Amino acid sequence: MRILVMGGTRFIGVYLTRLLVKHGHNVTLFNRGNQPAPVPGVQQIHGDRTNPTELKEKLSTQDFDAIFDNNGRELSDTKPLAELFKNRLQHFIYISSAGVYLKSDQMPHIEGDAVDPTSRHNGKSETELYLAAQELPFTSIRPTYIYGPQNYNDLESWFFDRIVRDRAIPIPGHGQHFTQFGHGKDLANAMTKVLGNPTAIGQIYNVSGVRAVTFDGLARACAQAAGKDPATLQLVHYDPKTFDFGKRKAFPMRTQHFFTDVNKAIADLHWQPEFDLVSGLTDSFQNDYVASGRHTTPPDFSLDDQILAAV
Repeated sequence: MRILVMGGTRFIGVYLTRLLVKHGHNVTLFNRGNQPAPVPGVQQIHGDRTNPTELKEKLSTQDFDAIFDNNGRELSDTKPLAELFKNRLQHFIYISSAGVYLKSDQMPHIEGDAVDPTSRHNGKSETELYLAAQELPFTSIRPTYIYGPQNYNDLESWFFDRIVRDRAIPIPGHGQHFTQFGHGKDLANAMTKVLGNPTAIGQIYNVSGVRAVTFDGLARACAQAAGKDPATLQLVHYDPKTFDFGKRKAFPMRTQHFFTDVNKAIADLHWQPEFDLVSGLTDSFQNDYVASGRHTTPPDFSLDDQILAAV
């Protein structure tokens, strides 16, 4: 198939591009051109997707069988692209977020649960509604927290920074909130299994790791991945409401239960994650955190110190 990937040079896009090329697809990337293509020879079209005029100029004469929209955050990002290729595609695959779900007393989140109109991811749920109303064969994927090598968000690295330096780990609340990590390679693999799958047309899929983990358990899993004894960790719990951190984040995740049921994706897509949590974290620690030299770069622990001094 001839496939357009929006983005394709950072994190998930890198995994996806490599897998698509490996599977024999003809891949074109559309991005600003700030990063090289992850696979030599892959065509890149450089442009700004937030400029509808430029998008049309660069892509109107192109033909694709499928599009992966990896980086559309707002409806205004995706609508011009969808309109341009309406009635011209076999499949439009949109990467949404499990962050669209409304906080619930009943967990895990399943596809069809209510969405939160006040969420910072509301643009993604609006885009899903728009795509569902179009004559466009679409599928939407909702990851939870994505981790693994090339992750540009401080998730697992936040824990590694403290663990390798034998520092106390400040965790908001009681440490028993459940969250969920999904490895970037597993997400990309699920995305390729959506492609051309008639069962997936018009569907939304949660994609993440199979199991949830508590904040305390995540710290211990990160320690195991870093070759440390989890029993030696000093986990310090605190009430985040008693601190004013301004716009800075003292912890990389939302302080609530946040995890999804991924059985629909497993059943419909014949997909199974390759990584369990510890093996995925080990991959990230060895092949990204240490390989990049981050373990030797002094982090800013000023918020930690503020918390620890008060607690």
